[in-house]
Amino acid sequence: MINNNSRLDTLPEASSLDLASELAGFTAHKPWQSGLYSKLLFKSDDLRLVLIAMETGARMKDHHADGTVSIHALEGTLCIHLTERSRDLRAGQILTLAPGIRHDVEAREHSAFLLTISWPSGEKLQSLQHRGYGS
Repeated sequence: MINNNSRLDTLPEASSLDLASELAGFTAHKPWQSGLYSKLLFKSDDLRLVLIAMETGARMKDHHADGTVSIHALEGTLCIHLTERSRDLRAGQILTLAPGIRHDVEAREHSAFLLTISWPSGEKLQSLQHRGYGS
C-alpha cells in the first residue's frame, strides 16, 4: 500500500505510523534550532509518542518526565546521562526510565529516536510534586 501520509490504516481504536517517512520529512525543517527536531506523533490521555532527530553534538538539557519513559534508538548513537552514570544507546536498542528520573540526551552522531511516555492519569499528575518536563 502506498500512502503519502505517514499515518497508515488509522482506525479509532488503532493507529499505524511510518517512522521512516516521518524522519525523511524532518530534513525539510533544517536547519534545526539547537541541533534537534521533534514531532509529537501520538497523544492520548495515557500515552505520548515523540519522534526526535538530533545532529552530532546536540544535547537535550537535564529534564525528567512524570511517567515511565522508553527511548528507542532508531539511527546513530545517543548518550543518555543519568545522575550517577551514562549509557550509550545504539540504533536498535531501547532504554527505559522510571518516572521522575533526571537525565539528558546527547547525540554522539546524527541520531534519531522514538520517545514513548506512559502518561500518568490526571489525578496522579496533580499529586506529583514536580509536574511536566524540564522541572
